[in-house]
Amino acid sequence: MKNMNRILVILLQSLVLAITVAGAAQAADEPATSPATAMDGGSAEREAVPTGTNAGAVVPPPVVEGAAPAPAVADTAKAPPKDLVLKGDAKCTRCHDESDNAPVLAIGKTRHGVMADKRTPTCTSCHGDSDAHINKPEGVKERPKVDREFDKGSKTSIEARNGACLSCHQGGKRIHWSMGAHATNDVACTSCHNVHVGQDAVRSKTAQSEVCFTCHKEQRAQINRPSRHPIKEGKVACSDCHNPHGSAGEKMLVRDNVNDTCYACHMEKRGPFVRTHQPVQENCSICHNPHGTTNPNLLKVRAPFLCQQCHEPTSHRGNIGSLTGTSTSANLAARGCLNCHTNIHGTNNPANISNERTFRR
Repeated sequence: MKNMNRILVILLQSLVLAITVAGAAQAADEPATSPATAMDGGSAEREAVPTGTNAGAVVPPPVVEGAAPAPAVADTAKAPPKDLVLKGDAKCTRCHDESDNAPVLAIGKTRHGVMADKRTPTCTSCHGDSDAHINKPEGVKERPKVDREFDKGSKTSIEARNGACLSCHQGGKRIHWSMGAHATNDVACTSCHNVHVGQDAVRSKTAQSEVCFTCHKEQRAQINRPSRHPIKEGKVACSDCHNPHGSAGEKMLVRDNVNDTCYACHMEKRGPFVRTHQPVQENCSICHNPHGTTNPNLLKVRAPFLCQQCHEPTSHRGNIGSLTGTSTSANLAARGCLNCHTNIHGTNNPANISNERTFRR
């Protein structure tokens, strides 16, 4: 019984000692209050103003033993966005990326995205500064459009759209643009070209014709005829004969006239010959339709009817009488002109020859 009492006394003494030590430690940690503060009931807390060389330094809060450390202040400043493809495109690509309905980053695969070329444009070079579009004004529900739009439903004038392209693309094959049929009919550059794709269809020999046929529907039907140029096979493109940006010749041909354009491939028809067929010297399209026909060799009309549009049957040598009172030629009876006149584009045989076999090869 006595031992139990001693143990209780010792425990009570230890508890009193622990309470006394804890109270002393808490009093030491509390800042001293001024008389004015004490008169206010201690409700006003005042910060000590540092003096000396550390007057501008931030005084950290006192560390309480056993208390959890104060959380670190998060750095709210975000890193500036980086350019993805073009110089200065960060302000655009922060919203416009490959997730758009019309991906725009593929421009980096084209000539417009060559960063090593100092002539490479930026987004604002074509679309304008577009400040209202980038920084949406307060109180506006929909973000304003860019200064220059190039979509089909664009409200930007065609002159302004083409002007953005012509600010860089001048001279060379585009020197006759202003007098070309496309310019005078208000055709925009973006009606044919798409700069935000890896491969512009109008620059592909196999896909170019489909771009042209969106407007030139008659020519679409002609190239599906039996006699035609191999456009569908991708061996011949529209731009092999035509310059869509305009030319000094007719029909926006790459050469000054029809014949020179044809001779670029059909050199054997150029001559010179001793005897030249007059229509060949004048215009190849008098007899041929270059886009396609139902007759052999792209002829507009099948022989001999094509020949008889200029050559009267009665004018042929060796005419014989007929039952109808008109005269015809034995050479024209159930025969074709090309059976004898094989070199219809020109020949080196003399004009007045008695033996007609010399016309054959």
